[in-house]
Amino acid sequence: MENSLRIDQLDAGYGRTRVLHKVSLHVRSGEIVVLLGTNGNGKSSLINAIMGLVQPEAGAIDATLDGMTNSLVGRSTQAIAALGITLVPEGRRLFPRLSVHENLRLGASRAGARRHFDDSLAYCLETFPILKDRLKQLAGSMSGGEQQMVALARAMMAAPRILLIDEPSVGLAPIYVTRMIDKIEELRTTRHLTILMAEQNFRQASRIADRGYVIVHGKVVFEGKSRSDLLDNDDVKRLYLAG
Repeated sequence: MENSLRIDQLDAGYGRTRVLHKVSLHVRSGEIVVLLGTNGNGKSSLINAIMGLVQPEAGAIDATLDGMTNSLVGRSTQAIAALGITLVPEGRRLFPRLSVHENLRLGASRAGARRHFDDSLAYCLETFPILKDRLKQLAGSMSGGEQQMVALARAMMAAPRILLIDEPSVGLAPIYVTRMIDKIEELRTTRHLTILMAEQNFRQASRIADRGYVIVHGKVVFEGKSRSDLLDNDDVKRLYLAG
């Protein structure tokens, strides 16, 4: 079944401040698409608009899930999540005083995910084996890399079809960045996910991305139609590859 995302001519912002300007992009079923941009250029605002956390002023956001197309504009975040779209937010946003197991259980709160709790938990512990012995540990006492594993696992507990990941490498040691990017590729492959990932670390993101977009001042300034298309772009080289 097709699980894809399409954004067309999207304007969005906060109050009277418009952050996104006529943004258009698409993520085909089974793709990993990277959204590149430095801080303050609108990556997180776009991710939040997809999840209903920022309301669009104009434009369309459509998600096709299991072959059925749904407009996301005007839906609540809870309703969007219920469709099978899940966010791994920047900064992880775990519940630090709850255990790892309790955080994972909260990830399976939607009705469609609760039915598969045991299978999803087994999958997450197989994918992130370090968590097997940490289920009773408070999430806030873990290292940044371990917390990011919990954040990804919590998202997988929701049994998503489309996964949005906002800056998975922020605040992590280089070894954990490599592991996180590898795990995201593994999740895509084993769970047949469609993934839109906002990321500043282009060298790492480009290892797994099928293609991507560059966003500057809330506008898409370049669409790479393939990984090599991104790697060969002069602006991408200048901004992310130091020449």
